[in-house]
Amino acid sequence: MNKYELALIVNAKIEDDARAAVVEKAKDYIARFGGTVTEVEDWGKKRLAYEIQKMNEGFYYFIKFDAEAGVPGELEQSVRIMDNVLRFLCVRQDEA
Repeated sequence: MNKYELALIVNAKIEDDARAAVVEKAKDYIARFGGTVTEVEDWGKKRLAYEIQKMNEGFYYFIKFDAEAGVPGELEQSVRIMDNVLRFLCVRQDEA
């Protein structure tokens, strides 16, 4: 099992419960593909470095999880088509 981190930038113009549903859906995808979520960090609303879909702000979430090597590829395919996700990035964490 490798350690990974999924960074999500979620649309700032949606309701709180809809934003929570987006994060839960991402966690469900991780579980469905065989990973286990270890931590979820909510960094709150931040200003974006550049405009994305005519928006200047987004909510940042970092989901840390353990999974096999093939899981991030499957996860990215699913997250790519999710509504209200402006950007995402899945990276492997170093074993330090």
